[in-house]
Amino acid sequence: MPPAAPAHPIGNRSDPPRLWTAEEANGRIAELEELLPRLRGWVVRLREVHDEVHRLAEFWGADIDAPDHADHALKQRLDAEWQNLTRRLDEAVAGLRKDGIEVKDLEQGTVDFYGLEGGDVVFLCWQRGEPRVGFYHPLTGAFRNRRPLGEAGRRASPSASGSAVRGSP
Repeated sequence: MPPAAPAHPIGNRSDPPRLWTAEEANGRIAELEELLPRLRGWVVRLREVHDEVHRLAEFWGADIDAPDHADHALKQRLDAEWQNLTRRLDEAVAGLRKDGIEVKDLEQGTVDFYGLEGGDVVFLCWQRGEPRVGFYHPLTGAFRNRRPLGEAGRRASPSASGSAVRGSP
């Protein structure tokens, strides 16, 4: 799974996130519709690799690490696959976070964009399968706290000119 979100998303960041309008976030939906299933597939494969390595370790114990062991090459391939998948997943999620996009739930395909609603910094909330970003929730809230966006969230925000939040709300 991707790294857990910080307790206070803006306060714990070294660089403030970009603020999105709903319109701008909607422009990323096609990319996310393609990316999220790929990320989910990597997580599923990571679980499979983990289970196989665990099975080998339970059966063979420390002997599996001996270079002349019959399953040593298999374990090395699984370890390399684990490292590769973990790196790719971390890089993809970090790239989204750098853009001010938080992956909240890969299973459901829930993604949050930092944005403004009624003058407050909030998460503009989108879930795979929805046609557009139409909801928001407080930074300390979650998907179950979603509320419909008002006109403020659909209009241009400071991010339209490339600026970002400077500090905590």
